Amino acid sequence: MPRRPWLSLAAVLGWTGLAIQLYLVLLARWQEQASLLGGLVNLFCFFTVLTNTLVATVLSQAAFGRESAARRWWLSPAISAGVTASIVLVALAYSLLLRHLWQPQGWQWLADELLHDVMPVLFVVYWWRVVPKGQLRLWHLAAWALYPALYFAFVLLRGHEIGVYPYPFVDVARLGYGQVMVNALAVLAGFWGIAAVLLGVDRWLGRRRA
Repeated sequence: MPRRPWLSLAAVLGWTGLAIQLYLVLLARWQEQASLLGGLVNLFCFFTVLTNTLVATVLSQAAFGRESAARRWWLSPAISAGVTASIVLVALAYSLLLRHLWQPQGWQWLADELLHDVMPVLFVVYWWRVVPKGQLRLWHLAAWALYPALYFAFVLLRGHEIGVYPYPFVDVARLGYGQVMVNALAVLAGFWGIAAVLLGVDRWLGRRRA
């Protein structure tokens, strides 16, 4: 895969957003005299942070990575498309379900914009322009869904143990398991819808470029 200078900027922006968010979380924990390790664990319990880490990793491999089996795996069409579906889900879920719940300011606003708005757009551009097309198959939809499904199972298990949930629409203590399952299925349906669009675009571009 030929190197493109704009990918370097995209990768740097991805890690910058994560670094700012990490700094803000650890600073808040330090000021509260709470466990820094606990803050780090809590940070990586957010789907947004996990998915942006995947995004930054793929972009870094594309921009800076040396030829290796790991780099080929990260840059494979199936992995790149799965990460694309996940980061688009992050952007849409945040805009539709969460953005109205708070008004971040300063550095938090910058981190928020990078992780929820800028990086999803940049990664979709990366997938559209750089990733080879025509190699995805229908079974990839099920494989990609393992990531949000396992994340949801982890969130429920962790919440059951410690009573903390990263997002209000999965807060069992407030909503109950029935409503949370409905919410989770709705999010999963949205994920599959996004993935199906990517699969259709992949096949269309694959035939067009052939």
